[in-house]
Amino acid sequence: MLVAMLTTIDNPHDPFDDYDNWFAFDSRLGYHTPSYLARIVITSDSISDVDQQLAINEAVDKIVEQNINFMYKKVEREVLVE
Repeated sequence: MLVAMLTTIDNPHDPFDDYDNWFAFDSRLGYHTPSYLARIVITSDSISDVDQQLAINEAVDKIVEQNINFMYKKVEREVLVE
């Protein structure tokens, strides 16, 4: 499954491979990207992991589409989701 993550254009760390450093950079600059994404995504514990990831992918697309200051970008990777 193609999995999307949201990042900022200036973050040098890969959120897939180096999440801790990616998160530290994001937090240090006050972006709080995971919190922003969490406010946009519509998900629930009662749906499957695949459906949750699809909801996250849609939220990432929505944020990037409405990205008027060009601060955010989407990174994607093929990941096995069970």
